[in-house]
Amino acid sequence: MNSLTVRVARWSARHPWRAIVGWLVFVVLCLGAGSAVGINSAKTADYRVGEAGRAETLAAEAQLERRPAEQVLISSRSGGALDRGAARAAAEDLTDRMRRLPEVAGVADPLLSGDRRILMVEVTLKGEERDAKDKVDALVAQTEAVQKSHPGLLLEETGSPSVSKGVDRQRSDDLALSEAITLPVTLLTLLVVFGSVTMAGVPLLLALSSIAAAVGLSMVVSHVSPDAGVGTNVILMIGLAVGVDYTLFYLKREREERARSGGRLSSEALVELAAATSGRAVVVSGFAVVASTATLYLASDVIFSSLATGTIVVVLVAMASSLTALPALLVKLGRRAELRASRRAERGKPVRRVRGQGGGRMWDALLRPAARHPLATLCVSVMALLALVLPLAGLKITEMSRDTHSREIPAMRVYDRLNEAFPEQRVTHQVVVRADASRSAEVTAALREVARRAEADPLFTGASRIRSSAGDRTGTLELKVPYLGNSEEAYDSLDRLRDDFLPATVGRISGAEYGVSGDVARYADYPAHQNGKLPLVLGALLLVTFAMTVYAFRSVVLGLIGVALNLLSAAAALGLLVLVFQGTWAEGLLGFESTGSVGSRVPLFLFVILFGLSMDYQVFVVSRIREAALAGVPTRQAVLDGIRSSASVVTSAAVVMTTVFASFVFLHIIEMKQIGFVLAAAVLIDAFVVRVMVLPAAMLLLGESSWWPSRAVRRALAGPEKSPSSRPAVDVR
Repeated sequence: MNSLTVRVARWSARHPWRAIVGWLVFVVLCLGAGSAVGINSAKTADYRVGEAGRAETLAAEAQLERRPAEQVLISSRSGGALDRGAARAAAEDLTDRMRRLPEVAGVADPLLSGDRRILMVEVTLKGEERDAKDKVDALVAQTEAVQKSHPGLLLEETGSPSVSKGVDRQRSDDLALSEAITLPVTLLTLLVVFGSVTMAGVPLLLALSSIAAAVGLSMVVSHVSPDAGVGTNVILMIGLAVGVDYTLFYLKREREERARSGGRLSSEALVELAAATSGRAVVVSGFAVVASTATLYLASDVIFSSLATGTIVVVLVAMASSLTALPALLVKLGRRAELRASRRAERGKPVRRVRGQGGGRMWDALLRPAARHPLATLCVSVMALLALVLPLAGLKITEMSRDTHSREIPAMRVYDRLNEAFPEQRVTHQVVVRADASRSAEVTAALREVARRAEADPLFTGASRIRSSAGDRTGTLELKVPYLGNSEEAYDSLDRLRDDFLPATVGRISGAEYGVSGDVARYADYPAHQNGKLPLVLGALLLVTFAMTVYAFRSVVLGLIGVALNLLSAAAALGLLVLVFQGTWAEGLLGFESTGSVGSRVPLFLFVILFGLSMDYQVFVVSRIREAALAGVPTRQAVLDGIRSSASVVTSAAVVMTTVFASFVFLHIIEMKQIGFVLAAAVLIDAFVVRVMVLPAAMLLLGESSWWPSRAVRRALAGPEKSPSSRPAVDVR
């Protein structure tokens, strides 16, 4: 009872107001510090990977990179024939206004569509691609001003900056909807668990305060690891899930101890007991999440690094809240409960019974197959999970491109009109070549040869543009493709360039560096980059999970079981994702349009996050089993009692997590929908199949071998029998 976890809880219990005020001050300081330093957003260079990234770097160093651009479409408001004179006048007005803006680098000459119904004006912006969305409002204002001056025409604006801004706005609205769904359902779940508004409010309030502190801290940390714009999303999603879970584990144990003591122990003593058991489980599972999530940094990708940073920060803050503010709140609430009980006793009224432990009839029924027929239960459960894994054979991973965004974004609807009216503008490949200045003539000749070959190829439009840097060291060639960026033809054109045209031309120039960049090149290179990093990340993840499990339970066998079960549940959830999202049968049910693929970030994110979160259940359930075993209870009975005693809290935690993750299915962004769905499915599979069917069946079959090579458990099992009423020993090592 002298571990750091207990000592912290003891201090908080003895100085509750100091602990509560200190926690609130910490939250305010985190928010203040974050607001003071601001957020450091990732730059365009941070996203560069693969050949496309190298080519973009070469172009940027020579100041030949492609600039962000907006396209303004001018058409007849009635949808009929275009008044070309009025359209030209509107285009001149628009061009004049745009050129006066400090954000604008240049305005191209108006371009008439093939059907002569739409006139397009392209506006190029200054600065980095990632910053362009913050400048687009000034352009939109000028477009709206020209619209007012020419009411007979219809002016619509689109482009990467407009689309990015629309996606950000939609994401913000989606998160608000997610919170509106999650918070009431979470509160209702906690009300069912505790039967008290006050007790139900404690986990929710601590989780929300942890999220607030984590948001502030993440802004500070972003100056070390840049934020890719997804940090807040993951903090909200993971923070609410683990924040409620950690508090729930602690609260349930305190109430069990209170019910067991029958009023013989003070609130301070009860908090210390909870800290020595569930508090330790929170610390171990929290650090397991942190350690497993940290493996995402090995992916060498700014988005995964941002996801990892957000998760690590919010988990650490949630751990801190459950070990400091929570014990203080429990003591204050416990004293109030004791005072009410004393007053009721003085009046001769019966004292209200505190809800304690117990899994109930439902969990007795669920555990019955594993208890009576462990081998059959293990085989059937594993076979069922393997059946869910089968769809993984057809897994197709792609980078979710701009074409997959929701059409509820106005700029995306204009984008579709642009692609239809100007098919030759759909995709642009940029070939970048850098060589010694003395070879500039050879480079130019080679690029012209590439353009000539592309002109004769139906995958290209024939339009091309060659540019050279000031020192003639770098040259670029832009080629147009008349197909959408997510089409097979667009990828074929990229392969044609990389595999055929370039090796036969610029590839023969001695010492030349070259590559192809552009949207399609990015879409192709990012999944390839992730696939290359996947073995390293998964290997580190398996090693970390095994090490944390062995440390927590002093058992190599349980470490191997934990790794195997995590792999099985993650693979089953991913197989279910493939079954649902790569087909079209669930489109109407879940509100999405299938891309026939899974987002490139989803599988790796699933494995890493699920391996961490599943440790919550693993640590909490097996800790209860180990407590009983250390008290001398035979392994079989320890397994059944441990799972039964932790059943209600595991159920509640799983419902809370599932609700949080499932709320992301209502988002419009397809990759976020997939992440929400697969995490919700994984939690349900892990909580109700793996921990209730597979884990107990495996431990019952292994018996005392489950604890190998733990000497403490073997000594306890070999010692004198404990009476059924004896209290399990508290192991705080």
